[in-house]
Amino acid sequence: MIDPPRPESKGAIARAKKAGIKTVMITGDHVVTAGAIAKELGILQDKSEALTGSELQQMSDEELDQRVKSLSVYARVTPEDKIRIVKSWQRTGAVVAMTGDGVNDAPALKASDVGCAMGITGTDVAQGAADMILTDDNFATIVDAVAQGRAVYRNIRKAVNFLLSCNISEIFIVLIAMLLGWGAPFTAVQLLFVNVVADGLPGFALGKEPAEAGIMDEAPIPRNEGIFARGLWQKIGINAFVFTVITLFGFYLGANVDSVSYFFDASYEVGQTVAFLILAYSSILHVFNVRSTQSIFRVKLATNKSLFEMAVLAVIITTVIALLPFTQDLFGLVPIGMNHWLLVFGLSIVPIFVNEMIKFHYSSEEEED
Repeated sequence: MIDPPRPESKGAIARAKKAGIKTVMITGDHVVTAGAIAKELGILQDKSEALTGSELQQMSDEELDQRVKSLSVYARVTPEDKIRIVKSWQRTGAVVAMTGDGVNDAPALKASDVGCAMGITGTDVAQGAADMILTDDNFATIVDAVAQGRAVYRNIRKAVNFLLSCNISEIFIVLIAMLLGWGAPFTAVQLLFVNVVADGLPGFALGKEPAEAGIMDEAPIPRNEGIFARGLWQKIGINAFVFTVITLFGFYLGANVDSVSYFFDASYEVGQTVAFLILAYSSILHVFNVRSTQSIFRVKLATNKSLFEMAVLAVIITTVIALLPFTQDLFGLVPIGMNHWLLVFGLSIVPIFVNEMIKFHYSSEEEED
């Protein structure tokens, strides 16, 4: 008689190992039986990685802490032993997820960082002590959930990068222009439009960005890592600086330099219009910079159709309100010349080239490491 592991379990364990996640078997079975199953699944590599409950009970917490990372199988253990194993791993700084289905698993499920009870075979006590319930009792589903969690975390970082880069720049654009005595580069309605349309529409679609290839080839995120870690603050700061410079430059040229256009004289209103369009278009394009750590020219648009559609919609709306007389009056805009439009488009794509250099810099550092 044999109760074989599910066929997909071996692949899921290998996938977890590749992602820097160590799978440990804790069972009430005999150590020989447990070792045979663990070897089949790729959990156990050597007999020295297996430990019986009686051997565990003879070890102090300090001894267990020294060996816990090298142990992969625990056989014939008690509920108290399971708690010791969980807490020993936690003392190493690891985030511990524990699975179980019986009443005797409940204390360890409660003690772990993520308690996962079985939904089909799990008892009410185990399910009550757990943080989540695995409805299909399939270990591979846990690994899939980890991949999805990593994708969600990355998308949050992307959204933070996108929104803060744009919003921080708006603060500095207005502040610097006022300090220099140039006047306000935007009206309140124009700023509201940029935040709702240019930032808002692509920003919503950014949350639907699929997981990047290789997301499960990376090490787990450290427990105490902040969301702005790994250079995110620097990227936000650089992009906010670039947005500020190009927008103020466009505002100054539109407001003060007559030679930009032969048919439209420089004026405060022209400067506002140019600044508004630069900030709006560059913000919309910036969403494609933050969607991946790879070059913008290597990421297919079709992987997130809603993002592409929202960006196109935002560009169309921005262009329409800048061209129609009715919306020009509504948003405080004025007609501008072809040279002004070329200036707008030229400055709006500057952040793309800056971000390409940032990505090249970070990819070079990773290759050296």
